[in-house]
Amino acid sequence: MTTKIAGYPCTVRHLTADEGGGYLISFPDLPGCMSDGETMAETKRHAADAVAGYLASCRKHHDPVPEPGSGGPASGKFLVRLPKSLHVALAERAKVEGVSMNLMFTAIVAEGLGKRTMRPGRPARSRRQAQRA
Repeated sequence: MTTKIAGYPCTVRHLTADEGGGYLISFPDLPGCMSDGETMAETKRHAADAVAGYLASCRKHHDPVPEPGSGGPASGKFLVRLPKSLHVALAERAKVEGVSMNLMFTAIVAEGLGKRTMRPGRPARSRRQAQRA
């Protein structure tokens, strides 16, 4: 479930009995900012305090204050470690396609994510599982 607290989008999920029960709330725009509570009302109150504390800390330490809805600190760049065999396969495929490895990797990831999001609420299946169905 998604909602907004102090203008910031957040995600709320129910905690299992093994996790202590109640609810957990987190904010994609504010890395590490999260809270919990026994009830939804308590969780939202705690979340408002967590956001206020996070923003106060940013100001105190002269850190940039993320804009609501900015998605957090994603830069579009990250480091990935691959098995050598997969790295070789990616390089060969990119060469065959006439594109960079970055573009090839981006296309493969986008395709994979697209297949997963086309089946909302259902677990993603491998190509082999889909062929058997």
